[in-house]
Amino acid sequence: MKQNSTTILVPVIPEKVQDLLDQLVEIKRNSQEGISKEFDSLSIIHYARWVVIDHGKSWIDDEQKRNPKLLFVIDYDGEEGEMVHKVSENSSTILDLVYVFCENYPPLNTVTTASRKAYLENHVIKDAAVYIGAPGRSVLQIRKEKKLRDFIRNFVDSRTWEDVSPETVHKKIKEQVLSNAEFSYLKAERVTTPRINYFGVVILGICLLALLPFILVLVLIVHFFYERKDENFTRKRSQLDDEFLTDLEKYEDFKNQNQFTQLVDMKEGTIRLIAIKFMFLLSNFLIKFIFTQGKLMGIPTIHFAKWVMFEKNSRVLFFSNFDGSWQQYLGDFIDNSGWGLTGIFSNTKVFPKTNFLITGGAYKEEYFLAWSRNSELVTNFWYTAYPDLSIKNVNNNTRIRVQLMKTLSKRRAAKFLKLL
Repeated sequence: MKQNSTTILVPVIPEKVQDLLDQLVEIKRNSQEGISKEFDSLSIIHYARWVVIDHGKSWIDDEQKRNPKLLFVIDYDGEEGEMVHKVSENSSTILDLVYVFCENYPPLNTVTTASRKAYLENHVIKDAAVYIGAPGRSVLQIRKEKKLRDFIRNFVDSRTWEDVSPETVHKKIKEQVLSNAEFSYLKAERVTTPRINYFGVVILGICLLALLPFILVLVLIVHFFYERKDENFTRKRSQLDDEFLTDLEKYEDFKNQNQFTQLVDMKEGTIRLIAIKFMFLLSNFLIKFIFTQGKLMGIPTIHFAKWVMFEKNSRVLFFSNFDGSWQQYLGDFIDNSGWGLTGIFSNTKVFPKTNFLITGGAYKEEYFLAWSRNSELVTNFWYTAYPDLSIKNVNNNTRIRVQLMKTLSKRRAAKFLKLL
C-alpha cells in the first residue's frame, strides 16, 4: 500500500489563539484515552501533529505582523480523500474541539462528516518534497511484522540450539510460525523489500550531466551576486531565548522517537526560488530512485520527513519524525548530508554563511545547531502509531518476514538468524 503525507493549514481566529493552545494542551494530556486511541483504531495513520504558528513564538526574528494559523500534518496509508473522510468521521469530537477556534469552521450545531471533510480539504497545501523511510509498509503491516518478529524471538529463546545448523533452525522457526493461525496471512500475502531503481539512477545521472552547465551558472550567480550580501546567522546556542528553548524541550524525548517542526522565510528573488525548487526536485528523484531502504543520505533514523512551501513560496516548513535525540539527529544530518541541507536552507533568510550554494552552512555545526533551534516550532500535539519501533526495526522486521518464507542456504540462514 502506498504511503502519503498531507498538510492542512487553517487560519485561527486571532482572539481565540490562547483558547486553542489550551485545548491542544488538554488533548495532549488526555491523548492516550482520546485522539491517540482514535488514530490507533483507524490503523492508517503513521504520524500526525498539530502546530500553531504565527502567534508570537514562530521564527523569533520575524517582525512582520502575521495572523495565527493551525497546521495539521498527517502521514498515512492510502489516498488523501479516504484518509480525511475517516478522520472526519471517527475523530469528529476532537476535530470540533480544535477547529471551533478556527475561521469559517462549520457551526457545531450543523457540522457533519461531509462538511468537516470539505473544510479540511479546502485548506490542504502542497508538499515540496517527501521522504518515507519504509515505503510500501502500511501501519497494519508494520504491526503484524512486529508481532511476527516477537513470536520468533520468543520461540528461539525458549530452547537451546547447540549443534543445530542454521538452515535447520530456520526450518523449525518457519514450521512453528506457520502452525500458528495468527500468521496464516504469510502464505497469502507476499511482500518484497524496496530496491534501488538503477535505471532511474542512470536517467537521473544523464539529466544532471545535461543540466550541468545550467547548474554551474546558477551556483556562480548565487555565490557572486547573493551570498556575499546575505545576512548570516552568527548566534550560538547560549545566545538564544532560554524560555523558548525550554518550551521546545518540554515536547521532546517522551518516547524512543522524536518530532521536529521548523519554519523559515525565503530570501527574496527569482534566483533563490529557482535554486530551492531545483533542490526539492533533485531530492524527490533521489528519494524515489535511491533512498528507498530506510536511509536518507546514509541517515538510518528518519521515518517520515518533508518540506512544504506556502504563502506564495515565501516561507518554508520542514517536518520530521525520527529516532533518538534532537542533537544526534541533526548531527547525523551534518555528517551525512550537510550539502543537501545547505543547498535547501541556504535559500532561506539568516542562515549560517554559505559558499557556492552547498558548502559552509550546515557544516558550521555550532551556528547551524543554534539556527535549527532558533527556527524550530513547538509541536503542540504529536502522534506516532508505533512509538517503540525504530525505522531500522521496521525495515528489519520486513526482511525477517521475507526471508522466513524462503528456503535458505546455510550462509543465508545464518544471516537470517542475525536479523533476530
